[in-house]
Amino acid sequence: MSALFDILLTASFWAAAVRIASPLIFATMGELICERAGVLNLGIEGIMVIGAFSGWMAVYLGMGLWGGVCVAMLAGMLFGLLHATLTVPFGLSQHVVGLGVTLLATSTSYFAYRLILPEVTSPPKIEPFQALEIPYLVDIPLLGPALFAQTALTYAAFGVVALTALILYRTPLGLAIRAAGESPNAVAAQGLSVTGLRMGAVIVGSGLMAVGGSFLTLSAFSSFFFEMVNGRGWICIALVVFGAWRPGKAMLGALLFAGFDALQIRLQQTPIGQAVPYQVFLMAPYFLSILALIVMSRRAQVPAALMVPFNKGER
Repeated sequence: MSALFDILLTASFWAAAVRIASPLIFATMGELICERAGVLNLGIEGIMVIGAFSGWMAVYLGMGLWGGVCVAMLAGMLFGLLHATLTVPFGLSQHVVGLGVTLLATSTSYFAYRLILPEVTSPPKIEPFQALEIPYLVDIPLLGPALFAQTALTYAAFGVVALTALILYRTPLGLAIRAAGESPNAVAAQGLSVTGLRMGAVIVGSGLMAVGGSFLTLSAFSSFFFEMVNGRGWICIALVVFGAWRPGKAMLGALLFAGFDALQIRLQQTPIGQAVPYQVFLMAPYFLSILALIVMSRRAQVPAALMVPFNKGER
């Protein structure tokens, strides 16, 4: 127990939790926007992979770091356009299309990697985003190094949460997006395009998912390697439910999962870690997150028209 408290009272632990949460926050906001409009985007895992690869490759070929982020977002939006086209106007199964997009995006990334770098045995490295310390605030005990000594993409992740909440709950566009996921017939009765709103939400949301993937190669690590996303996309889908489709709560869920993940890494280095198989620690963040999801999701109100195709004129 003393080892646990020692970990929780170190600034490095909280800094790691915020850093681990950053890609989850981007992708969770993207998925939340899609689902608020009524579309379940199971392509998130593959879109994060294509974002990680395309952003890294753009920087490796000579583009700037922010240029790499833009390339990643564009790649995600292209796959989002594919997903939206098949599921919204054509009304195909969102489950099947989403899994197909994940497989396509993942395979495309791996194929392009081998095509561009056929002789490479170890992933080349780039110069990633560096930590930006905010004067005075970084000197706050414990929280200062955790919150105010992060990379620009981490600050951007929290900015995306605020922007998403602002748009969804304080603008006519956000009201229309939420209505498209709750009562699309009411949206159509107002003369708005449900198809346009849903497609736009999926495209923008997919772009944010890809930025979350690019965080892994442009900020957390300095290279691209296979399996680096490692199921983070599926965790983000659960985080949307955990947050009851609200940006702030979903962000807290991402921080909670990241805290569990950072904690298990450090616990492995304690005497407890010597006595317990390491697989238990690897499992712990997912197990604890499932428990938290069960508790929180019982009161969550699912968007009424989520995964329900809309055909104008039909009831």
